Amino acid sequence: MSNNDFINFCRPSLDENDFQAVMESIQSGWLTTGPNTQAFEEDFRKYIGVRNAIALNSCTAGIHCALLALGIGQGDEVITTTYTFVATAQAITWVGAKPVLIDIDLETLNILPDEIEKAITPNTKAIMPVHFAGLSCEMDRIQQIADKHNLPVIEDAAQAIGSKYKGKKIGTLSDISVFSFYATKNMTTGEGGMVTTNNDELAEKIRRFGFFGISKEIWQRYDQQKAWKYDILSQGYKYNISDILSALGLEQLKKIDQFNKVRKGYAHELIEGLKDIEEIRLPIEQNNIEGNWHLFPVLINDSTKTRDDLMGFLRNNNVGTGVHYIPIHLFSFYQKKYGYKPGDFPNAEKVFNSEVTLPLYPSLNSEQIKKIICSVRKFFC
Repeated sequence: MSNNDFINFCRPSLDENDFQAVMESIQSGWLTTGPNTQAFEEDFRKYIGVRNAIALNSCTAGIHCALLALGIGQGDEVITTTYTFVATAQAITWVGAKPVLIDIDLETLNILPDEIEKAITPNTKAIMPVHFAGLSCEMDRIQQIADKHNLPVIEDAAQAIGSKYKGKKIGTLSDISVFSFYATKNMTTGEGGMVTTNNDELAEKIRRFGFFGISKEIWQRYDQQKAWKYDILSQGYKYNISDILSALGLEQLKKIDQFNKVRKGYAHELIEGLKDIEEIRLPIEQNNIEGNWHLFPVLINDSTKTRDDLMGFLRNNNVGTGVHYIPIHLFSFYQKKYGYKPGDFPNAEKVFNSEVTLPLYPSLNSEQIKKIICSVRKFFC
């Protein structure tokens, strides 16, 4: 087989409309944050169904600004899952707070709500659930705990664009939600993120923190007589997104529901083709929770074969794979700074040691899906 036959673990879905939108943005001469960004925020706000959407240059920047907007800082604690990409925890450390890590449910791979309540202390200032693979956490239970203890909820919805919990879109359920448009996500701007909230005061603060604490929107400053005149209302950061990326986001947003529909179809094909293999556990679907199938994680429960064995076999058969994720408490930084150690969260470690993520994205085709199924079956059979 040639390299052209290799099935990448992930590939963005881009078409001529995306290319044209980016080119038109470049040709307009407005390259930094401007009218495309304003339009992207408005379209995203309407798509999710919230009062405010703030575009930034990454999901991590959005989490950072959300924490700042809530006044979380030195000595505070934020409860989150250990089973997530490190960005979730890093943003918490940036404000001087401690990420208080929680184990996961072995079925959903999401944070265990009852463990959240056990971890609450007088220093707890927020709860940050992460919707792993686009499958919503148990938000009713989490919000119940948050309300009981008067705590805000920040949803790390990096993987959950288009997902729903009991018929409601992720992004509408709590105080603040933060999405990612990284290259591997269900829709992409290459790099980028969006914060959603129904709280106007929080939205205003997040905007300020995202651009130097400045008192005016960027495009407003360049559309006035005294464009040079502005005030700095708070500390702030350089987190604004460019109009070029927002142009791509506008086009990708038009297709997100179709992208997710294709993902769901391919996911069901993979499940049907692999469901009789006893040595693996496939992703689950839950009643009243509609995931967007951002990832297709498979867990190996065969003591004679390892995750690395399967990944190596698939690579040799021209199928790319991934691992999601190395638990936060296993990283040396978090062990040295906060005293976490191996064994603290056995569910997360069990999943990590056996998890392989198979390719799942719209630009695959049926023949490639069949090849993925056949390659996995060949390894086990």
